[in-house]
Amino acid sequence: MKKSEPGKNRRDFLKLGLLAGATMAVGGIATNKAFSKDKVNEPGERMKLLTPEGKLVEVDKAHINESCCSNLTQDARIGIPGKRFVMVINLAHCAHALKCQGACNKFHNLSDQHKWLKVFKMQDASTTAPYWMPKPCFHCEKPPCVKVCPVDATYRRSDGIVLIDNERCIGCRFCISACPYSARVFNWDEPEQPSEHPAAAYSPETSLPRKKGTVEKCDFCPDMIKQGKLPHCVSACPNGVYYFGDINEDTVTNGNETLRFSQLINDKAGYRYLESLGTESNVYYLPPVNRQFPFEDEGKKDT
Repeated sequence: MKKSEPGKNRRDFLKLGLLAGATMAVGGIATNKAFSKDKVNEPGERMKLLTPEGKLVEVDKAHINESCCSNLTQDARIGIPGKRFVMVINLAHCAHALKCQGACNKFHNLSDQHKWLKVFKMQDASTTAPYWMPKPCFHCEKPPCVKVCPVDATYRRSDGIVLIDNERCIGCRFCISACPYSARVFNWDEPEQPSEHPAAAYSPETSLPRKKGTVEKCDFCPDMIKQGKLPHCVSACPNGVYYFGDINEDTVTNGNETLRFSQLINDKAGYRYLESLGTESNVYYLPPVNRQFPFEDEGKKDT
């Protein structure tokens, strides 16, 4: 195995190859920016990583566990003081309009093949009626994705939002394997950048500009929250399916009505998806009872 020379940045190291003869093993990883040298592990400690091509390789931990990034990305790691954000999804109101998905795709520059917010056709039993279930990232209090990331690219803020810093992400996809909700996607191809973001500074709070070889997911739109606005999916939904708010203030809103979070969950039998996993999700569901719309899926595909 080749060793990096002193002073080489991470891109150079990865270009040298993580395995002898595996010159293409790091694929999109080489697009990431170099790390600074203000926090470096001692050489010699080894760890295993999964490359974008699915090869298990062993590298010197000193080459990857370093701090990095601009002040902008460092600031994005600090949550809004005193806040803990939560989302409530009312399954009784979802009519599969997909306005939420369209807004998420538009403002995060996503294609239909690369959606962060998915809406599934669900049916609990053969004797019950089907319903639509939107599924974002669940922004867990105990996120398995954060525990397995070897470079601190995915992290949980003090306000409960879990983000990905694609300036640190090396594309190992451990987080994708660890997520029990399949909420993450891998950016295999070079994304097309919208004209309004050709040279914009990257921030995990906008997830723009996107980068090849990195992992992506729903981010709860923290850039909108800082402006006192709702996430794009919430404000775009015509049927009031999504409520968003602060557990510490015990309030959530869908833009038209503001309710007490605790009372809403208690009165409507709110629950967490796969709560037995113990991740303590910050997304709750209200069961699909007394539905506002009849179920219709003619001419529509599950997404």
